[in-house]
Amino acid sequence: MSETRDPASDTAKRRKAPARTAKGGRVTMTDIARAAGCSQATVSFVLNNSPGIRLSQQTRERVIDAARSLGYTAPAFSALRKPVPAFEGLDGVIGFAVDQLATSPEAVVAIEGARQASWNAGNVLLVAQTMGDAVMEPRAIAALTKRGISALIYMTIFTREITAPDFLYGLDIPVILLNCYTSDYAFPAVVPSEIAGGQSSTRHLIGHGHRRIATITGEPWMQAAQDRLKGYRRALATADIPFDPELVVEGDWSASAGYAATVKLLALKDRPTAIFCQNDRTAIGCYEALKEAGLHIPQDISVVGYDDEEIARHLFPPLTTSILPHMAMGQWAIEQLEVPPPPGRGRYPITKLECPLVERDSVTAVAGQT
Repeated sequence: MSETRDPASDTAKRRKAPARTAKGGRVTMTDIARAAGCSQATVSFVLNNSPGIRLSQQTRERVIDAARSLGYTAPAFSALRKPVPAFEGLDGVIGFAVDQLATSPEAVVAIEGARQASWNAGNVLLVAQTMGDAVMEPRAIAALTKRGISALIYMTIFTREITAPDFLYGLDIPVILLNCYTSDYAFPAVVPSEIAGGQSSTRHLIGHGHRRIATITGEPWMQAAQDRLKGYRRALATADIPFDPELVVEGDWSASAGYAATVKLLALKDRPTAIFCQNDRTAIGCYEALKEAGLHIPQDISVVGYDDEEIARHLFPPLTTSILPHMAMGQWAIEQLEVPPPPGRGRYPITKLECPLVERDSVTAVAGQT
């Protein structure tokens, strides 16, 4: 028995705009993710037929049905694109772009966190250093996308608000910001909780009876230095300790600056009983200046650092310091790929990860107190 077809219905289907949202915009993977109730990364994995991604058949069908219902007609979807030959047999590819790799260990630590999380899910991480160059950065990221990456992690070595380059908005894959964020909250972003870290470091000294607490800052234009100083001031205010600008000395994160700043603090008529160095390299210089002055750590002056670099545990005495959570941030960036986008055209909140304090032997109670 032959099926009766409705010509009018066929005409209506042919006239349907295949790749437009209700507002007339181009259908994106974010639109499909909302319709399917899953993450943008999941949509990317399904529509790009990424090999080795562990998704249930039910999830795959839900994504495909949502894409069809929205009229998504990209060639990759129509043919369920085959993997790029160079990566046949691999379990999916995630790109990681960072502006600088060599200046400090934080980028390497974040990459390692992302790698561990990627490998746990059976995926491969490809890394590119961009130097933030206006010409070479988009070329580097284009090279990653041509390799068939299903998502991109975009990292800056200095924590800050950025103006995201236009090409990030044009990518049809999930983009995660690491150690940076945008004012329009267009992308998921993760940064260290620096204010809380500065507050915790200072509160630790206050808890040991110190009230004359100095701090050696980083370069004042850097957000990390600004936020750690805010945390320092908040801890003092909470403990009803008056802020003394004489006890704040500007540095530049280097050991030599830590040495010079400590010499300046020791010359004060009423010198501090504790010094919060806002990174571990500054603390190295601080140690040298204190020992050169014949003072003992922590009996005469307690010292706290920040960053928990490898050297911190090998100083004498081992340095109390805070962990920069770049390992956890890299892991978070990978885990975020499984989180559905906010409803509507909602904004992504900035996630701040704690900087845990590691207590070692460089802090003790003020002399005469228990």
